Amino acid sequence: MKIRINSNQALIEKASPSAQSIDAWQQQHREFLAAATSDNTRKTYRSAIRHYLEWGGVLPGDEATILRYLLGHAELLNPRTLALRLTALSQWHSQQNFPDPAATPTVRKTLLGIQRKNGQPARKAKALPVEDMALIVSALQKLGTLKALRDNALLQIAYFGAYRRSEVVQLQVEHITWEPEGLLLTLPRSKTDQKGEGVIKAIPFGDQTCCPPTALRAWITAAEITSGPLFKSINKWGQIGEEAMHEASLNGILTAAAMLAGLPYVPQLSSHSLRRGMATSAYRAGARFQDIKRQGGWRHDGTVQGYIEEAGRFEENAAGHLLRRNK
Repeated sequence: MKIRINSNQALIEKASPSAQSIDAWQQQHREFLAAATSDNTRKTYRSAIRHYLEWGGVLPGDEATILRYLLGHAELLNPRTLALRLTALSQWHSQQNFPDPAATPTVRKTLLGIQRKNGQPARKAKALPVEDMALIVSALQKLGTLKALRDNALLQIAYFGAYRRSEVVQLQVEHITWEPEGLLLTLPRSKTDQKGEGVIKAIPFGDQTCCPPTALRAWITAAEITSGPLFKSINKWGQIGEEAMHEASLNGILTAAAMLAGLPYVPQLSSHSLRRGMATSAYRAGARFQDIKRQGGWRHDGTVQGYIEEAGRFEENAAGHLLRRNK
């Protein structure tokens, strides 16, 4: 019996994790918890928590403090921004195992009242029609610079692939598969694919001004890119960097290209104009609902339906049947 006890103790000691192993497991656990939330969401939440603390809030908070924070910013911030800040505070308290003062009925009802009293329509980026995308492509092709080659390829891939700006800058040479009909791009991870199952998009060759595969091939050939990021940074001297360009650069690139093309609504454009433009233009060209949804990687039918309704505001218009009935 004594030998068995000693033997068991030895086995237990052997199986028991060391302090070093526990630290490693805890670090791994923290990494997995962090991976459960996207980088952009974490940045947004950190910014919200920082704003609350700079205002004078404390963590953990209480209902009275949260209410003062809400009331103090009710006339200063968009209600959607306030709602996001409350979500960030809720997440912090939940993750730290504290009672959540941002989720009490009084706090939620106060936010609802602010939303009803101060709510404003969300600003939406203007959809970029494919005809105007062609004007941008023509304008960039006339420049003939290395940066123009990159910007042309970038904007066409973002537009016809319906990529978010955070996605298109992630693309690498290794993600390309060339096919006789065009190219396949495999994005290892996206906003709607947080588990990393991979999203494959097909972008065909074009027979008009726009041709994303041709533009991409011209860029990577001129830049001699054989591996790594597809869309690398370029400094003011025209030198190509080793790292991928920052996603925030896409707005400026689109704005400059739209101005070059002479588009009259430049202030209404943002990187989201590319995704919206693909969806609305594809619908007008006869694309099916499911095909639009798949190309954009949208999870919810309602999002795509909104783009379709936007595209058909004049064509599928009840008043139009009355106003144009003699034609």
